[in-house]
Amino acid sequence: MLRLFKRHLIACVFAGLLAACGGGGSGEGGSAGGGGGGSAGGGGGGSVGTAPTQAEAARLLTQATFGPTESSIQAVVSSGSVDRWITTQISAAPASTSHLAHIDAVIAAAGNADDNEFYQTWWRQAISGNDQLRQRVAFALSQIFVISLNDDVIDARGAASYYDMLTRNALGNYRTLLKDVTLHPMMGRYLTYLGNQKEDAAGTRTPDENYAREVMQLMTIGLVELNADGTQRLNGTSTVPTYTSADIAGLAKVFTGISWYHPTPTNSTFFGGSGDPNRTVNPMIYYPNYHSTSEKVFLGTTIPASATVNVGGDIDLALDRLFNHANTAPFISQRLIQQLVTSNPSPAYVGRVAAVFANNGSGVRGDLGAVVRAILTDTEARGMSAAVASASFGKLREPIVRLANWARAFGATSQTGNYLITSTSSNTSFNQTPLSSPSVFNFWRPGFTPPGTTQLGQRTLVAPEFQIVDEVTVASYINTMQDVIANGIGQTPSGGSGRDVRAPYTSEIALTDTPSSLVDRMNNLLFYGQMSPTLRDRVIAGVTAVNIPAATGSNQANIDTARLNRARTAVFLSMISPEYLVQR
Repeated sequence: MLRLFKRHLIACVFAGLLAACGGGGSGEGGSAGGGGGGSAGGGGGGSVGTAPTQAEAARLLTQATFGPTESSIQAVVSSGSVDRWITTQISAAPASTSHLAHIDAVIAAAGNADDNEFYQTWWRQAISGNDQLRQRVAFALSQIFVISLNDDVIDARGAASYYDMLTRNALGNYRTLLKDVTLHPMMGRYLTYLGNQKEDAAGTRTPDENYAREVMQLMTIGLVELNADGTQRLNGTSTVPTYTSADIAGLAKVFTGISWYHPTPTNSTFFGGSGDPNRTVNPMIYYPNYHSTSEKVFLGTTIPASATVNVGGDIDLALDRLFNHANTAPFISQRLIQQLVTSNPSPAYVGRVAAVFANNGSGVRGDLGAVVRAILTDTEARGMSAAVASASFGKLREPIVRLANWARAFGATSQTGNYLITSTSSNTSFNQTPLSSPSVFNFWRPGFTPPGTTQLGQRTLVAPEFQIVDEVTVASYINTMQDVIANGIGQTPSGGSGRDVRAPYTSEIALTDTPSSLVDRMNNLLFYGQMSPTLRDRVIAGVTAVNIPAATGSNQANIDTARLNRARTAVFLSMISPEYLVQR
C-alpha cells in the first residue's frame, strides 16, 4: 500500500511541477523580438521603501538567501525596508573562517583534504553564514563561472580558493571578478589555458581556444547579439552571432603565456616544474617567453603585432572589450535574475537591471551590489500577488537550495560544527552538489525547455532547472527528504551517534496539538504566506492523521514520538508539494 501511495505521489508531484512552473521570456541568448515574460509587477508586495510584512520578508529571503529563518524574517521587517536590509547585507562581514582556511586546517590536522571537505565548508557557510546575500550570489556566480570538482584537475584546496574568490567579488565589480576568474589557476586548469603557448612559426602549434570561447559564450556576451532589454537583435528573421571562429582564434592568442604561480618563475615552472605549494590557490602569473606577440583581432578590436611583450596589457585590453560589450549588461543581468528570482523575466525587467549594470547611478559600470539590489527591488521581484497569480513567473527551486532551506528554516545544527555533508550528486539523492556540475555548461542550460511540454514550448518559455528533473529524480527527492527530515543528513561523527546535521523541530513540536497552527508555521517559513487553501487543508489532514495518544501517566515517550512525527509530517508534506518546489 505504501509503495502504491508513493508511486501515485511521485506521479502527482512530477505532473504538478510541470503545471506549476511558469515561464515566459528568453532562451539562452534572450527572447526573440521582445516577446514572452509578461510583467509580474504591481499587485501587492509593498514598496521597497516601506516596512515589509513577514510574508514579504520571507519571500525576499527565499530569493536572496539560502532560505528564511524566524530571526532573518524579523531582521528584514525590523530594517524598515527591503532596500535597507540589502544595504546591511552588502556591508555584512564575511564568514570568519574562509573555505581555504578551513581546508588548510583539515590538511594541518589530517595531512590531506578531499572534495568532501570542500562540500562541508560550503554547507557550513550556506546554512549558518550571516552574510547570506553574498553567499547566495556567490552560488549564482559559481553557475556562470563554472569549474567542477568532477574534473580530476580541480582539487579541494584550489576549489576552496576559487569559491572564496567568487564570494569576495559577489557584490563587487564585474570587471574585477572577470580578471580574478581569468587568472585563477583552477579556471586555467579547467578550461586548459594554464600553460597556453603562443603559436609557432611553422604553424604546427596554435593557442588553446577553450577559455577564449567560453569566456565569451558563457561569462560575458553570449552567442547572439542582444538589445538592451535582453531580447535578440534580428537581421530580418535571423539572429546575429556575437562572435566568429576568427574572434575565438584572435582572443586565444591573448590568453597565452599564463601559468603557475612561482616566486622565481622559469621555463621549468611554466610547465609545472619545481611546483610552489601555493600554486593552486595563488593567481597565475605571466611568462613573456610564451606569449604571442603577433596581431590579435577579436570583436572589432585589434592589438597590433609588437616586438615588446605585454601579457598583462593584452589581457586587460581583451577583458575591457568583453566587459564593455553591449551584450554583457543584459546577458549577465538576465542570468542573475534567472538564478535568483524567475526563469523568464520580462524584457522590461531585464532592461531595468541591465541599465544599472551599465551605470549604477554614479557612473560606475559592473557594480554587482547595485545590480543585485536592482534585481531584488524591481517591481516584478517584489510584486507578490501578481507573481503568485502569474502563469509565467517563478523558477524551480534547486535541489541543494531546498536542502539548505530545510536546514535554516528548522534550525538544523551540526554536532561537530563541520557540517559533514558529502556529495549529493547521485540521481538517487539530490542530483546536485555545489561546484560539481557535469560540464562548463553548468547543471542546466539557461534556455532549457522540458521536452514534451507543449505549453511551455509554444509560449517560448524556459524552465532551466528541469534539465536535471525526471521521474527518477522526483522519486529520489521525495524519498531523500523523507529520510533527511526524520534522520538528518551527513556522516556520523567519530564517537558520535546519528547523522551530523539534524533539526530538532522544537518550535514545530510546540504547535502539534493544533495542526492548523503548525501548518501556518510551514506557510510562513516555506511558502512566504502563499500556501493555497487546498494544500493547507491537505497538510492539516495529514498532520491530524498522526494520532497523539491520550496521556496515561506512563506513555509520555509515545506522546513525544507522536508529536515529533506530526512535526515531521508537516515539514515533509510541505516540502514535496509543487507549490513549495516552484518559487514564485
